[in-house]
Amino acid sequence: MSVARIAVPSRVSAPPILAKFMTNDMIAAPLAAALAAKGYASLTSVQDAVLESKAQGRDMLVSAQTGSGKTVAFGLAIAPQLLDGDMLPDAVAPLALAIAPTRELALQVAAELGWLYAQAGGRIATCVGGMDYRGERRALERNPQIVVGTPGRLRDHIERGSLDLSALRVAVLDEADEMLDLGFREDLEFILQSAPEDRRTLMFSATVPPAIEQLARTFQKDALRVAAQGESRQHGDIEYRAFTVAARDREPAIFNLLRLHEAQTAIIFCKTRANVNHLLARMGNRGFKAVALSGELSQQERTHALQALRDGRAKVCVATDVAARGIDLPGLELVIHADLPTNSDTMLHRSGRTGRAGAKGVSALIVTPADLRKAQMLLKRARVDAEWGPAPSADEVRAQDDTRMLDHPALKNGTDDDAGMAQMLLDRFGAQRVAQAFIALWREGRPAPEELTVLQDRAPAAARERPPFGEAVWFQLSVGHTGRAEARWLLPKICDGGGINRDAIGAIRVRQDETFVQIAVEQAGRFGKAMELEPGLTMRRLEGEPDLDRAPRPAERPAPRKPEAEWKRPAPREASDEAPAKPKKPRWTPEDRSARTGKPPRDNAAKPGGFRAKAARPEGGKERGKFAAPRKGGKPGKG
Repeated sequence: MSVARIAVPSRVSAPPILAKFMTNDMIAAPLAAALAAKGYASLTSVQDAVLESKAQGRDMLVSAQTGSGKTVAFGLAIAPQLLDGDMLPDAVAPLALAIAPTRELALQVAAELGWLYAQAGGRIATCVGGMDYRGERRALERNPQIVVGTPGRLRDHIERGSLDLSALRVAVLDEADEMLDLGFREDLEFILQSAPEDRRTLMFSATVPPAIEQLARTFQKDALRVAAQGESRQHGDIEYRAFTVAARDREPAIFNLLRLHEAQTAIIFCKTRANVNHLLARMGNRGFKAVALSGELSQQERTHALQALRDGRAKVCVATDVAARGIDLPGLELVIHADLPTNSDTMLHRSGRTGRAGAKGVSALIVTPADLRKAQMLLKRARVDAEWGPAPSADEVRAQDDTRMLDHPALKNGTDDDAGMAQMLLDRFGAQRVAQAFIALWREGRPAPEELTVLQDRAPAAARERPPFGEAVWFQLSVGHTGRAEARWLLPKICDGGGINRDAIGAIRVRQDETFVQIAVEQAGRFGKAMELEPGLTMRRLEGEPDLDRAPRPAERPAPRKPEAEWKRPAPREASDEAPAKPKKPRWTPEDRSARTGKPPRDNAAKPGGFRAKAARPEGGKERGKFAAPRKGGKPGKG
């Protein structure tokens, strides 16, 4: 779909920045004016990519770094489907829908689209979990052209009939990978199935795992794949540092790092809620002004925490990855990875919270000796160059404090307003006492720096790379993920089967129902054309290379859910030849006891009151035994 270039109307002045935006055929005048008023000097790479001629009118699957301007990018991309001329038309039902994984991100997206479409007459409503449902319903009744929300609340409005998607022209999934990680797949499918099939669908994500590609194939048509992050993934405005610390100095190193930078706002990432609560308690004891963000907080608690960071009552946020997704903190200068991220994409997500809008930021990894190898691999896979070194010592923190104190504006830009009081202080206490008091007041309220263990100062060894494997032959094994196959389980079996060592084995690729393995050419003949490694596990030689992309992992291809009527109770487990049933222990007989003790077997039936064999049960009634007769004294026994 192509849209003709829209000229600047006479009512809009055209400063140089605005004129620069108007050279792009796909930016309407009201949007160009909004960009200029917001101070945009140029568009980011992802914003340029979605405006290219080949992207017009098509579904898109876009990947770009966190903080690269994705919200403005899809705001510009959907304009041709929304605008009639220069304005958004009045509509009885929403024309555009933006879906975000978290409440904070949804509200942030709504705010960004609000200023972008303000001059085009845009009305935007939000449907966010944790907010007042009745207020959202009233907002939807005012016929907004754009609706922004979270998956669960949007589905709730659709099912209750308060959100009508019959007129929807375009749907946007922001942070699509995170929505799948949080378990919103079913809600997303319900929402997209409720929208017209001829809508345009855009998916924006920092990463594109196989699950996202599968979702795109299901709900997009002829989608254009846009990878805007480029070959170099390191953000130019973020300085990466890796600090090596002793295991017991992890938290003291974090405290010293905060004290060294004294950032306007800092965020510390932990893996779990328990780690967040523990670190927050330790920081409170040290006197840091900190708040926490984790999944256990209510919406009101999250709002209060974020507001404390924005108005300066708190300077440090301790958060988990999920809880911090989508938040935009002003003046965020420092990101600390208290727990190393699980993968390089998560590290880039975390680090992308700083270094925005041309500002500089620092991303610091706290690395213990046990995590050294993992940290090296994370940085390598993220293609990030980090500066390695020891954590800031107490002396470094004190020296930095002294530098800040000497640069204090009150010492350089003094006024004569309090000259009389200053002279009185000097006359009463003397210059030295006044200076000492100033130093004490400067240090008051600042947590004392921590003494750290001195580690050997050496650069970390470069991560070892396996040399190229060389010429190899591919083999197919008859077991995969469904048989719980793993490379470490298969490796010794292959070595034993062919009488080779592990150096002759290259890549091992486990798939759904099969596994592919490389064997060095000189050793491949040991396996012949086919070999049985053990019962039920065969290995067959292939001609050429296998198609490793045709069989997804179980997580990429979920099994279809059976209807409730077809559910069956699993069959009882039967004994097999490989695992014979355990024989029952024989009961002792009187003869066995006699043989063991040397005493003659007892004849219980011959003893008075002894046990007798039960008589046959008469038809139609229950045989009453010996104890059924009344005892002396009157009460009958048990039958």
